[in-house]
Amino acid sequence: MVALQRNLWVALVSIIGILGAFSCTVDGVPRRILLDTDVDTDDFFALLYLLKLNRSEFELEAVTINTNAWTDAGHAVNQIYDILYMMDRDDIPVGVGGEGGILENGTILPNVGGYLPMIEQGLSTAGYCRYRQAIPIGLGGRLDIDSNYGIRKAFLPQGNRKYSPLQQPTAQQVLINKISAGPISVFLIGAHTNFAIFLMSNPHLKKNIEHIYVMGGGVRSKNPTGCCPSNSTSTCQPQQCGDPGNLFTDYTSNPYAEFNVFGDPFAAYQVIHSGIPVTLVPLDATNTIPISQEFFDTFEQSQGTYEAQYCFQSLKMARDTWFDDQFYTSYFMWDSFTSGVAVSIMKNGHNNNGENEFAVMEYMNITVVTSNQPYGISDGSNPFFNGLKVPKFHLKKGGVHSGHVQTGLRDPFCIVKNSKGKCKDGYTEETTGPESVRVLVATRAKPNRDGKSPLDREFFRSFLDVLNNPLQTGRFNFTTQFPYYKQVLYKPDLRTKKLGKPVIFDMDMSAGDFIALFYLLKVPMEVIDLKAILVSPTGWANAATIDIIYDMLHMMGRDDIPVGLGKVFALNQSDAIFSAVGDCKYVKAIPHGSGGLLDSDTLYGLARTLPRSPRRYTAENSQKFGAPRNTDHPELRQPLALEIWDSVVSSLKPRSKITILTNGPLTNLANIILANATASHFIQDVYIVGGHINRSISDRGNVFTILSNRYAELNMFLDPLAAKKVFDSDINVTLIPLGVQRRISLFSKVLKGLDKTERTPEAQFVHRLLSRLGRLKKNNHRYYHMDIFLGEVLGAVILAGDHSSLKPTFSIKPIKVFAEGFESKDGYTYIDNAGKSVKLLENVDPRAFYDLFSQQLGNEKQSAVIGSFDDQKRMWSTPSNRTENSS
Repeated sequence: MVALQRNLWVALVSIIGILGAFSCTVDGVPRRILLDTDVDTDDFFALLYLLKLNRSEFELEAVTINTNAWTDAGHAVNQIYDILYMMDRDDIPVGVGGEGGILENGTILPNVGGYLPMIEQGLSTAGYCRYRQAIPIGLGGRLDIDSNYGIRKAFLPQGNRKYSPLQQPTAQQVLINKISAGPISVFLIGAHTNFAIFLMSNPHLKKNIEHIYVMGGGVRSKNPTGCCPSNSTSTCQPQQCGDPGNLFTDYTSNPYAEFNVFGDPFAAYQVIHSGIPVTLVPLDATNTIPISQEFFDTFEQSQGTYEAQYCFQSLKMARDTWFDDQFYTSYFMWDSFTSGVAVSIMKNGHNNNGENEFAVMEYMNITVVTSNQPYGISDGSNPFFNGLKVPKFHLKKGGVHSGHVQTGLRDPFCIVKNSKGKCKDGYTEETTGPESVRVLVATRAKPNRDGKSPLDREFFRSFLDVLNNPLQTGRFNFTTQFPYYKQVLYKPDLRTKKLGKPVIFDMDMSAGDFIALFYLLKVPMEVIDLKAILVSPTGWANAATIDIIYDMLHMMGRDDIPVGLGKVFALNQSDAIFSAVGDCKYVKAIPHGSGGLLDSDTLYGLARTLPRSPRRYTAENSQKFGAPRNTDHPELRQPLALEIWDSVVSSLKPRSKITILTNGPLTNLANIILANATASHFIQDVYIVGGHINRSISDRGNVFTILSNRYAELNMFLDPLAAKKVFDSDINVTLIPLGVQRRISLFSKVLKGLDKTERTPEAQFVHRLLSRLGRLKKNNHRYYHMDIFLGEVLGAVILAGDHSSLKPTFSIKPIKVFAEGFESKDGYTYIDNAGKSVKLLENVDPRAFYDLFSQQLGNEKQSAVIGSFDDQKRMWSTPSNRTENSS
């Protein structure tokens, strides 16, 4: 009976699709759509909704990724690839990033990556987070969106497409290719940077853009969240209640803007004023379609496809981890609703009134505010005008772009004492006169035509019907992709081993850190007992990259080693009012694109070749740890760095102490010291890979994106206050500075050593990674700093203690760290008689280092138990390999 009903549904849907196709095709050709997305949770709801539509009516031609909002490029692009693989749509091109820049005179070079808002874009992908700092980085923010709360890795299948350095199509390439091919509609459901750059660079292609559909802005909206209940006491203070915008982290400065438009107001202005027809689905409409409990409950019972399951599991985790008890009045159908409205309008032939099934429409005259009055001022806030004889892009002096531009969350200009903020950057303001543009605006969601349905909005019904349509459905998820999948954890039997000194490795997940981790895992357990790994997401990689650590430990049979996630901000960088957000004063030095975060987050395109561990970051949480409620599996909660530290200390044998190796900013170590006055009693030694003791004026550091800072080393610069705290403490420090690291940083030498060694899986992986880094350094100027990462391995080799061949020389020097808030000097380590007495590594034998490193990786002892993801695929596809030894 179930099969009969399913067949009838398929037949009915097919008939409806055929009939409907006549109304939304042009000469039998389906409407072409390009989606530009920031890959937030609701974004992939919208993507999956579009993928499910009848392809004879609508053809999703491409996806481009907006990289300066809620997700980070490396994580976002691979999630999109996995979704498309699940849906059997590997034919859809995906564009992300690019290394182009914008000259001071406003010339836009090819392939600008969109990592920065246009007002901050120079010639590099490193830059300030003027607007993006309004988005939380950790829990409930980019960490959870990058990983999709941990669901992405557990659910989505992994295909062959992935990010690869210099091979990944850029956003601009995909935009140009697809828009050049003919008439197309563009859906913008993130910040508008990519598309604005396209329009400004390719005005001749505007004629091919039929329509622009935008989720963003708030025109006449009044935010329904943050209001006091009707029966509340006088002590309740309304927060966002009634604001036009939804910047819940920033309403004290800017109550007018909505996140997508605020992400790049100048870009949004260019889009709205492009002369192309625009339909806007702002907060006015999305505020009228909150996720109701009735919709949630109905969705829970309507998961007939893999795509419906993925969406529901994501929505449920968003609800279960919501920061208060107002989820059902605070979480709305933003981007998915926009896709539904847009497609319904397109079905009706773009008629003048925007008639559609799901939203009430009205024409309004609006603009996008990009700066604040008075115009024409020169207060240093506006790079379009600051110090320029001719404003960038030839903008009008004294015009609407020439006022004060909000500089950050707590911009004093924006703060009004005892009132909400006055800044309007990103406000889609209703206006008249020459700055106004006539735009079709959705004002509210239509009710369900079936008054007896528990779903009170017409789009709710459509969304669930489309997702559960058995046509064009997902093929499998990660576990059903393989007929003999079995979850296995690999843990060594340590009961009979005499373990070496307890060690904690603190890393910021640069390429060099992962190589160092391999080395530590290869050192005999009788020498080093690697107790834990602490992760500092204040450096070379974003927090969600922690999953690579889990995969590497799984490969090496060390699923017993706990991993603790550190704080996402350097010391004194989190916001004093809303600690989930903060400044990027130091981490702005790390490029977002090639050779920076994009490559670190994907391990230069090689992370997905590692075996997949059952362990991963998850947003699962527990009231025991301060969460508002328990999620379904609180035992899977990601431990924090301080919790792992406390656990290791409590497990120490009497009189035992911990040796710590730090390969990144000293944020975690400083927080350990700050949290426990007796922490130093449990620390034997700390080996710090970092710092630079310059010997001459020409002996520069490596903060290569901050030209004014000549002598600092990046690990010290990325959190100078933490470094100062550590160097002011009484712990024993051995410093492995930049100078000695540079002596062992020749790719040709280390690769030659690896060529001679046994080909263990870990040696092969490291060889492949280093070969790629060396080749990139040779062939592209964006990668000229790759040798930084080779030097980071030295700390692990020194800590291992086999010094007979290395011939290391040490000196004792009094060291201090500059941390006074000056960008040009912070992070500078220097010799000062008043400084801490530090053991300083002066020299090693480079040849001995290369030999020792390669021999250890090639040693067949403590080698990988599973070599790669390809090995796993073979194992999970073969009946004879269904069982596997594990603990």
